[in-house]
Amino acid sequence: MPESGALESPLRIRVNAAPMAASRGNVMKIDRRCFLSLAMGAGAGIALSPLPWKLTDDVSIWSQNWPWTPVPKRGEAKTVHSVCTLCPGGCGISVRKIDDRAVKIEGMKSHPVNQGGICALGLSGLQLLYGPTRVKGPLKRVGDRGKGQWMPISWDQAIREVTEKLAGIRKAGRPQSVAWFSGASSNTLNQLLDRFSQAYGTPNGMRLPTLEDAYSLTLSLMNGGRARIGFDFEHAGYVLSLGAGLLDGWGSPVRMFKANSQWKTAGVKVVQVEPRLSRTAAKADTWISVNPGTEAALALAMAHVILKESLYKADFVESYTEGLMEGFRNIVLADFSPEAVAKVTGVDAATITMLAREFAKAKRPIAVCGRGQGTLPGSLDLFVATHALNALVGNLNQPGGVWMVREELPSWPDVQLDSAAKTGLGYPRLDGIQTPARISLPNRFIQAVAAGKDYPVEALLIVESNPLYTLNDTALVRQALSKIPFIVSFSSFMDDTAAWSDLILPNPIYLERSDDVVGVSGYPYPTIALSQPVVKPQCNTRPVGDVLLQIAKGLGDSVATALAWKDFNACLEASLGERFKSLKKSVVWVDKAYKPAAWDEVFATERFSFIPKGIAADAALKPVSVPGDAGGFPLTLMAYDTMRLSNGYIGNPPFLTKILEDTVLKQTDGLVEINPKTAKSLGFDEGDRAQIETPKGKALVKVHLDDGIVPGVVAMPRGLGHEAYDAYLAGKGINVNNLMASVNDPISGFEAAWGIRAKLSKA
Repeated sequence: MPESGALESPLRIRVNAAPMAASRGNVMKIDRRCFLSLAMGAGAGIALSPLPWKLTDDVSIWSQNWPWTPVPKRGEAKTVHSVCTLCPGGCGISVRKIDDRAVKIEGMKSHPVNQGGICALGLSGLQLLYGPTRVKGPLKRVGDRGKGQWMPISWDQAIREVTEKLAGIRKAGRPQSVAWFSGASSNTLNQLLDRFSQAYGTPNGMRLPTLEDAYSLTLSLMNGGRARIGFDFEHAGYVLSLGAGLLDGWGSPVRMFKANSQWKTAGVKVVQVEPRLSRTAAKADTWISVNPGTEAALALAMAHVILKESLYKADFVESYTEGLMEGFRNIVLADFSPEAVAKVTGVDAATITMLAREFAKAKRPIAVCGRGQGTLPGSLDLFVATHALNALVGNLNQPGGVWMVREELPSWPDVQLDSAAKTGLGYPRLDGIQTPARISLPNRFIQAVAAGKDYPVEALLIVESNPLYTLNDTALVRQALSKIPFIVSFSSFMDDTAAWSDLILPNPIYLERSDDVVGVSGYPYPTIALSQPVVKPQCNTRPVGDVLLQIAKGLGDSVATALAWKDFNACLEASLGERFKSLKKSVVWVDKAYKPAAWDEVFATERFSFIPKGIAADAALKPVSVPGDAGGFPLTLMAYDTMRLSNGYIGNPPFLTKILEDTVLKQTDGLVEINPKTAKSLGFDEGDRAQIETPKGKALVKVHLDDGIVPGVVAMPRGLGHEAYDAYLAGKGINVNNLMASVNDPISGFEAAWGIRAKLSKA
């Protein structure tokens, strides 16, 4: 188990329920922040809240001061349906147009995931389409990196320069020294990038992993087989969330708001376990505030109670599982008693025991994890512990449970490798994963490049990702990128990484191009959707898929043969097969008749394993430590997610920034949350200026006092502190990743950092 560290024992708080006994905590008082938290989650989701109407009103008032504000002429009104790809939610959208200009985005009523609802980010999509942050055409750097000195070039020149650089590297016998990063949601585009890598001869294709990758690996190691994770929340009878921001942007935000409304109507109990009063915690029936990084220990203590009191589902555990008696049970009973875990988590043993009994005795209980929105995969021990809880109560592939969802993958002919490709693919991947790989470890790739490990990277292609902003330890990422002589960004925007590139070949945004979206994060049914253009490209852009096919054609030989489609639309059609034509009309296909395989079928040849296959029990359940010395850095800094901040590849649109609380961003100052007790001990009061410092960096912030955070912990949001974009976004707040260290999970290799040691001093 993890050591308890220097954190004080947190309060136990129950929300929207009868208060616990005095020994377990206090009734929460509703302050301004809690009221906003409750309001954000109320109703059947954002679609039924006043937020869309508020933002629509702002269009006509606040935006009048913008010189670039589009004013549509009178004309024919029509609606075009598509899919939003701004987050993993894959919601259907209906775009209202006046002639050729889009004037409003709404939720698509017939889409089974969001059912007409839309989140604030999706509602703000027109600002991304018509806003000034767009890259208007191909650009070539003419000054030092990051200085903003660019020269417009033609598409012919841009494609020629990339092709000649890649051809030269391949001809010299070093194809392994080319790499790519992708955060694209398009299944076909990612498959095309994989195919290009194979034909070209590089093993170094990097997708940015999320909690879905961690769950897929967990399913593979414990269930066996290859599948997506799905949660049948709509039929659950009890929901235990170990840090997942279910109402803070996890999965499809609109779906989760609607599910929460169903839970309230049906009397389904929701328990949120995390160190901070998020909106999810504020709307839960019970909030258990644990010391950060100890959520897995709490889950294992619950397993201890379930096993000791024989509360597990015997017909499943005894007939379809293995590893329980061989290791899991022994370790859990020996090392994770409620009394021992109470010292680590700050949650008293009686509360842990109560939670375990509630969970085991409930109808259709479901446990879910993934910190915040799950944009980072996290440590495997938390996923193993959470999945073990679901197995103990037998809620795998059951109504209201955790489902193994069939994957829908394209079937393409095998790539015929030439000698250059075989040579390149014979080199090890720089992230240390054995090829062929289903997962990528960009954190380890960055570490390898920065350290000059194995071989240098001569060219890097970046697709719909912003690693210089989104990855932990920004200084290390910049160091690694500085060692790569040729960086090509396909970004639609002048984001932080694009500003550090040598060439920018801008991609149309999601409202201007075609892509497929296969699967929805956390959704329990097989899904395929087609995002299609609703307007003509507003800038001189080309789809990444088309550019990649042109480069392949220029490279010739086996690369051109492997990528022989005339354009990306033809590739999409080949990938989607007979569904392509119907998707152009219906936008989405969902197999609502899908039922997950029965236990007899799933575990016929390979039983469920409580200990991940091939991994020692003590290693699988070992937590990841927080970096830094507690002596020099007495606090713990953790990052949090909010739906009012886009924290990935897409920068925050102005409308989202406008509705951001002044306890998060005040003018250009970012605020750090701190418990009043901790602040008082350090001599800080509300609004004081301070310097926050970690082993990785320091920054100036303002202090915000908040009872809804564990003493000894400070918190900052993801999504602020951009160095690029424009005056509406750059220079506002602090990028918390500047202060975070990168921590490799010892089992999976995933980025597992959940926090870092820190200190606050007077500024």
